[in-house]
Amino acid sequence: MSDSIGWRIPSLDGIRAISILMVLYGHLCGTSHFPVSIPQYGRWFGDVAHLGVLVFFVISGFLITSLLMREREKTGRISLKRFYLRRVLRIFPAFYAFIAVLAIATMVGALHLVGRDFAFALTYTINIAPTRAWPTGHLWSLAVEEQFYLLWPLALLMLRGRRALFVALAAIFIGPLVRVAIREWIFHVDPHALAGMMTSFPAMFDYLATGCALALLRPWLLTRGWYLHLTASRWLVFAIPLVLLINRAGSHTTAILLSPLMNLCIALLIEASTRHAGSPAGRFLNWRPVVFVGVLSYSLYLWQPLFFNRHSGAWIDAFPQNLLFAFLAALASWFLIERPFVGLRRRLRRGNGLPVRERDTVGECADLEVVAPAVLRD
Repeated sequence: MSDSIGWRIPSLDGIRAISILMVLYGHLCGTSHFPVSIPQYGRWFGDVAHLGVLVFFVISGFLITSLLMREREKTGRISLKRFYLRRVLRIFPAFYAFIAVLAIATMVGALHLVGRDFAFALTYTINIAPTRAWPTGHLWSLAVEEQFYLLWPLALLMLRGRRALFVALAAIFIGPLVRVAIREWIFHVDPHALAGMMTSFPAMFDYLATGCALALLRPWLLTRGWYLHLTASRWLVFAIPLVLLINRAGSHTTAILLSPLMNLCIALLIEASTRHAGSPAGRFLNWRPVVFVGVLSYSLYLWQPLFFNRHSGAWIDAFPQNLLFAFLAALASWFLIERPFVGLRRRLRRGNGLPVRERDTVGECADLEVVAPAVLRD
């Protein structure tokens, strides 16, 4: 791949696949007939579902910043109008289809959601809700993403260059301090507010900021021999157990303060994977079945809670059929709802002077944008 951000970034769909599989595993645990129960979950590696979301955040910050900086390089400016229109076309169709299904299921009595559940979901503020229903609770990460989309492009437009980088670097170290403050002080005042506060944007923006900083620093880093050597080293594989070890410590203050180290490891692993697609790990991440799971990551993220409800004894929520139904729903979402909007987004990119993907074949390229939790394929 080119040293500059190009129109093809190998391995990123594969990383998305690993991340969404971590989310699926975490949500499958405790469902009927799944071999891992809730008491067993997290014993070795911590909350891997949450870790999967954090990886998506780092990817999202990296790709969104790369796209915006490339737009500035190619056109001399950043068009907020085009950026937000692309985001609407990518996120809204599948999201509102999912909400419509929830509303219908609620009306016929299949689900038990109330007005506040829909209000928080529709306004992308569910990340600050103190209590969350299972079918909509996972949308907290999409809410964080939407808040990031509102703030960061505007910051890049106003700050430019080094000042934007300073903001991103400051956020990497401020975020953990915010989480420590919430855990140590706010929790003792109002323990019911902890869930909403710990997933608020100020408590989560350091993960996104890590990807932003990587994108802003990358042109300079790729001229440094030590960085090229580090990201090509086989010893970098030990970053994986280090990430899992920090993740296993959960919400303890020490683990929270070590999160910048975890973010650094994730960023280095992303860099190494994208630049060394010919390595064994790179070949796996670019293997077509793995890439295809990455393509479906946003769809899987949206629809899986309908089938992974560990509080339900229904046949549809039992393993292994619940996994099959989740993939079938994701396939329907991708092919019937999401993919038809790809052409519109391609025309927008052409009008913006950015490279246009010629084919939509699975594995042909990784797009320059992502939706998370998740995260996710554009």
